[in-house]
Amino acid sequence: ALGTLWAVRIFHASVAACILNDVYREATRLGVPVEGVRVCAGGGFSESWSSTGIEYTVEVDSPAEPATVEELIAIVDRVAEIPRALRHSAVVTRKP
Repeated sequence: ALGTLWAVRIFHASVAACILNDVYREATRLGVPVEGVRVCAGGGFSESWSSTGIEYTVEVDSPAEPATVEELIAIVDRVAEIPRALRHSAVVTRKP
């Protein structure tokens, strides 16, 4: 078995992957050159498996002005689908 720790990391990695993808997508849409992106995400869970929250950091390597990069990151924070869904919570059910 891969274990619980691995499963928890997949949960957090989904947020990081979404942010990473959306930085490139939004940068292309806005014409902001991007040479590289690093996203780190993490968080925890209570004893009853409720998320205690997810935090992430984004580093964007770009020749663009720092204010432009910050605006790009702010836009991504607003539009990234997985973080948006998690912020609004979701009911998860198994279909028979």
